[in-house]
Amino acid sequence: MARQLDKILVIDVESTCWDGATPDGEVSEIIEIGVATLDVASLERVDRECLLIKPVRSQVSEFCTRLTTLTAEHLSDAGSLADAVKVLKKRFRSQDRLWASWGDYDRRQFERVCQEFGVGYPFGTSHLNVKTLFSVAHGLDRELGMDMACQRLGLPIEGTHHRGVDDAWNIAGILSRLLASSR
Repeated sequence: MARQLDKILVIDVESTCWDGATPDGEVSEIIEIGVATLDVASLERVDRECLLIKPVRSQVSEFCTRLTTLTAEHLSDAGSLADAVKVLKKRFRSQDRLWASWGDYDRRQFERVCQEFGVGYPFGTSHLNVKTLFSVAHGLDRELGMDMACQRLGLPIEGTHHRGVDDAWNIAGILSRLLASSR
């Protein structure tokens, strides 16, 4: 099947994290996948979804909770990584669509975690790095954080920064502006 370019899936993941070194016996794993869909024809953000994942090889640290607002209690009834990947493939047709994220962290984290957990990678081969695209489009000599890019564009940050669902929504807004300026 040919790649579908009518919609772009904007993805942002949050993972278990610590203030300093990863504790012995633990590994950073995805605990939230934020998805925002950008309609290419209208450049409108058409939906967003939060997929929560219960960690199995790590604990949600206090630092992680301060950063993301997610707690172990939020994730206690969440599904597995495999469950979330099934949703991406079935509901969002992730293997057939271009997907985008702010930088390469999300892509690399997905590749690593899927391999470590024996879960099929949910995306095709085309990934759009919006962070690099933004910097090149604006003639910058370095990449900016998503919050600084929003500020530069005069876009308010909607929701909570470092929540995957909200960051995906905001990144989709930035991408919409970048695409609009090229038409």
